[in-house]
Amino acid sequence: MSSEKKAYRPAGGRHHVVVIGSGFGGLFATKDLKDADVDVTLIDRGNHHLFQPLLYQVATGILSSGEIAPSTRQILAGQENASVVKGEVTDIDIESKTVTTHLGNYERSYEYDSLIIAAGAGQSYFGNDHFAQYAPGMKTLDDALEIRARIIGAFERAELTTDPAERERLLTFVIVGAGPTGVELAGQLAEMAHRTLSGEYRNFSTDSAKILLLDGAPQVLPPFGKRLGRKAQRQLEKLGVEVKLGAMVTNVDETSVTYKAGEEEHTIESYTKIWSAGVAASPLGKLVADQAGVEVDRAGRVQVNPDLTVGEHKNVFVIGDMMGLNRLPGVAQTAIQTGQYVAEQIAAETEGTQQPEQREPFEYFDKGSMATISRFSAVVKMGKVEVTGFIGWLLWLAVHVMYLVGFRNRLVAAFAWGLNALSRKRWNLATTRQQLHGRNGLNKLNGLIGPDADFPIEVRDTRRFGEK
Repeated sequence: MSSEKKAYRPAGGRHHVVVIGSGFGGLFATKDLKDADVDVTLIDRGNHHLFQPLLYQVATGILSSGEIAPSTRQILAGQENASVVKGEVTDIDIESKTVTTHLGNYERSYEYDSLIIAAGAGQSYFGNDHFAQYAPGMKTLDDALEIRARIIGAFERAELTTDPAERERLLTFVIVGAGPTGVELAGQLAEMAHRTLSGEYRNFSTDSAKILLLDGAPQVLPPFGKRLGRKAQRQLEKLGVEVKLGAMVTNVDETSVTYKAGEEEHTIESYTKIWSAGVAASPLGKLVADQAGVEVDRAGRVQVNPDLTVGEHKNVFVIGDMMGLNRLPGVAQTAIQTGQYVAEQIAAETEGTQQPEQREPFEYFDKGSMATISRFSAVVKMGKVEVTGFIGWLLWLAVHVMYLVGFRNRLVAAFAWGLNALSRKRWNLATTRQQLHGRNGLNKLNGLIGPDADFPIEVRDTRRFGEK
């Protein structure tokens, strides 16, 4: 392994800010430090900024991955005080003020003056991690592409089978979790089956596909309130989605999903299962929390101070999905606003206009929540204002176009949404066998290797910090 003994810091002696994560929080913090007297090193395991709320549109063929995941280097190419590093963060030492990364055979350490941890969150299976083999989540580009391959693969297999029971299983799609991701994915799956793919298969009708949305809560979209939850459920049912509430999933295996409703247990035979029921903060949060002597909650979120710092360490900030503060939602706006707040504090302190003890507490401005159900239908909640239907859909379009990064991506996404509204066709339905089998193949390879063996590059280069 190639490694540098001495921790890196930029030449010139300026205040060095290390940012972990190129999601909304990390990217906005970096960009807001553009004019500050600092050097910024942005570290991420990927090479792109991911617009995570639109992953389901990649999974269902509306958008391509490039529209929602532009290159981080291209985004920051014009920011002279920012450098981008691709690598998996494997250690943070808040006493020595260093961050260690790995990329394949390369190990590097970076010394910081201020640290912003914005590594986001992954999927949570609530202690049932074995479910992941059969029900992928929706947190990364790999997840979205695998789900697309599973969906299209189900229809292709249904075309080949002559067994009615097997065809029914292949055409049964189960989504666990009725939050925004689950609702939006269920709506798009229904449109795919009943509109996009209609008439494209010769041996069966795609209208026979069944989409089931399961959740243990008593309503869909709980954060939106009862009224909007009921409207969203009615619209989903109008599209042909079967919504099952109060359904606690107890098992997921290769062929089925089992859930408990009241005292009764039910099993659904299904080829394609998708999990969107919970999130768990990056384990980097617990790594830092343990060193700082602070707690993490059940989802791994770090309990931060009002200025988003950790314990007594005024130069270590945890933001976005990784922080626990005032029950703030794990949404893009929280990440954006916390990233901008931290950048403002660092800039002021490097300029000498503010001391750490003079920081004003972070205040969150709730800009509302929205979810699209189908073409021409969305639900929007902005404070006490609730909007549904076509007007809600227009608002959803406007907001998402605005927050996509780059003029080209905004233009292409708007054009794709317009085409999707007018035409039943979708132009991003290509799949590969590698997309379908890659994740589980690597996990099996990992399992075949003994604990004392050297991991091959295929495993070492794709493992996440905290994975066993």
